[in-house]
Amino acid sequence: MAIPAGGGSDMAAATTPDAVVACGVYVDGVRLPGDWTPGDAVAEVRTRGVGFVWVGLYAPDEDRIRDVAEAFGLHELAVEDAVHAHQRPKLERYEDNLFMVFKTLRYVEHESPTTANEIVESGELEVFLGRDYVVTVRHGNHSALGNLRTELEAQPERLATGPAVVLHAIADRVVDGYLDVVEAFQGDIDLVEAAVFAPRSEIGIEQMYLVKRELMELRRAVMPLAGPLRKLSEGHCGPLIPETVRSYFRDVDDHLTTVTERVTGFDELLTTLIDATLAKVSLQQNNDMRRISAWVAIIAVPTMVFGTYGMNFDQMPELRWKYGYPLILSITLAACLVLYRLFKRNRWL
Repeated sequence: MAIPAGGGSDMAAATTPDAVVACGVYVDGVRLPGDWTPGDAVAEVRTRGVGFVWVGLYAPDEDRIRDVAEAFGLHELAVEDAVHAHQRPKLERYEDNLFMVFKTLRYVEHESPTTANEIVESGELEVFLGRDYVVTVRHGNHSALGNLRTELEAQPERLATGPAVVLHAIADRVVDGYLDVVEAFQGDIDLVEAAVFAPRSEIGIEQMYLVKRELMELRRAVMPLAGPLRKLSEGHCGPLIPETVRSYFRDVDDHLTTVTERVTGFDELLTTLIDATLAKVSLQQNNDMRRISAWVAIIAVPTMVFGTYGMNFDQMPELRWKYGYPLILSITLAACLVLYRLFKRNRWL
């Protein structure tokens, strides 16, 4: 039963508007008019015997998700994971429904990867899939599904297949987001590589580890998703994923493989760049030590000479010699100049 705009029920009061972002009933791929609560929407579908419900939630707490969970019969462990988030990508099956977790990613624009505090921003998206419903729970500000819902509603022939199509569309959108992030990250890796091997560059090891940390954020989102997608494409989820939809998941899995290969390549290249940076820092330290040692050697000459004449012995022939003072200064200066030219020629200075 549809609820008029502005109307409400116990369900509507329990799930506040900022938790339930959207709730639609789809029959033969067409969204029924009206505003629905999750409980009334699933009752409508099960009364008709056809169609499915798509409920979208944004960062719900335990109180806000409880009634939705009861309406659709969601497993309590999966509900707990959806509320608290911070899960790794996974796929779990609970009797007659599936629970899948995606990590969403967004590339953060910045001037340079060596000065940015953040390169990749992550969020989380959980999907509950049943025979006649799909419930999405979103955490993060960059993973909105409004545009995706609009695109699917413009293709009723796809939605007529059932809720598995929504899961595929979400997986495809998430992996396409990975591709966008990887493309942008490629530019950062190129800049870091150029900075490492540029003469007299000032990139430090701390900046390299920042880029490495952001790459690990990308890796943690991408790598664990391969297993769940493979299960979806190989038919391990029973009738919840029809054969007609499995081939689409195989396509998503292929795209994820491309992302995985590029992330692995980034990781190996960045490890090499870190090693090169450490070697460069070590070489710079050696050059600094040689430069310091050269100046110490030059300064040691007048120090030794003046120290000798500062002992004030009575029997020192040069003390009463007319040309003793200018001669000693000349010899000292000449010795310093010889050492300077020698170190300069050997590139110690």
